[in-house]
Amino acid sequence: MTDHQRVLDAARRSREASHDLALATRAVKDAALHAMAAALLEGQADILAANAEDVTRAEAGGTPPNVVDRLRLNPERLAGMAQGLRDVAALPDPIGEVVRGSTLANGLELRQIRVPFGVVGIIYEARPNVTADAAGICLKSGNAVLLRGSSSASSSNAAIVAVLREAALASGLPADVVQLVPGDSHESVKVLMRARGLVDVLIPRGGAGLIRSVVEEATVPVIETGVGNCHVYVDRAADLDKALAIVLNAKTQRTSVCNAAESLLVHADVADEFVPRVVTALHEAGVTIHGDGAFAAHEGVLAATEEDYATEYLAPEISAAVVADLAEAVAHIRRFSSGHSDAIVTEDLAAARRFTAVVDSAAVLVNASTRFTDGGEFGFGAEIGISTQKLHARGPMGLPEMTSTKYVVVGDGHVR
Repeated sequence: MTDHQRVLDAARRSREASHDLALATRAVKDAALHAMAAALLEGQADILAANAEDVTRAEAGGTPPNVVDRLRLNPERLAGMAQGLRDVAALPDPIGEVVRGSTLANGLELRQIRVPFGVVGIIYEARPNVTADAAGICLKSGNAVLLRGSSSASSSNAAIVAVLREAALASGLPADVVQLVPGDSHESVKVLMRARGLVDVLIPRGGAGLIRSVVEEATVPVIETGVGNCHVYVDRAADLDKALAIVLNAKTQRTSVCNAAESLLVHADVADEFVPRVVTALHEAGVTIHGDGAFAAHEGVLAATEEDYATEYLAPEISAAVVADLAEAVAHIRRFSSGHSDAIVTEDLAAARRFTAVVDSAAVLVNASTRFTDGGEFGFGAEIGISTQKLHARGPMGLPEMTSTKYVVVGDGHVR
């Protein structure tokens, strides 16, 4: 059987599994999620051994350290994956939720309710924790999932999916509610992207190149997740102690994720005091700064280029500039932001309101780190991704965002 045939066969089995999953009660789905969480921990030795193979292969191939960090699992991260599944189980089931409803003037009862998409394809890079997160949130929202991770995490993903499938089956659900896309070739990915009628929606998670490729080549509808060129703007009315803590957290708490800050903007009125403080603190944290003249005047700061301001580093690097006012900060953000998460630090309520009104990003934060743009931090449970598009879903995609709706119309012999 060719890769083309194998992928289509897997998609058909996902479609069949989705029919059974659509009828599953919340109790059944939650029991399966708890069983999956337990299976991850019980299978820890096998999963970590498989992950060690992937990490060794990546390091031998010269993979950048920030990418290896996204790939690496340890007992703590595995425990976090298991807890993510339990968190999803604790959330309300979105399926059947009435979005709106009314009785029409003619007596017809009209309800718009949430329903699963059916079959969701996830195409993602490096991070094997996505495998469990995606499986869990798709299962809870009634969707069968076809997972296509990168070859760099192939051993990890295979080990994780194996235990998840066993747990689903033991809980009374079809094992095919969770599947890896067969084959390692790019052709197999193309088949998934063009399996319209078998796959209902695709969600790419990864770098700009992957997302662009899926958006441009897919015939299956795509929910676009975006790269994170996130900004922190320190306003003239900022509490500078708060600002320093927020910048350091946004940049250094974990550098290899999409909600880490990649660019710092400082109002000219506070630059003389704040720039030396933040340069020293970032350097002490091991962060390389690419700055404009005001920043580059400090030892160790590199002169910034236009490309630097447009870069999602995913590493201990940041671009920085001093701006004349809030309007110039907003203009800079509009030019370079990817529309993911942008923050202002200010004690001026009017400035905060203006910033949140005019910055058009999926998340706009006031006096808080960009690292909070996360489904778990928002209380959504494990997220499927962070959407930077404006149709259907925007921002962290939790359970409701993994559903569609349909209308149920009930009459009593009504004719038009």
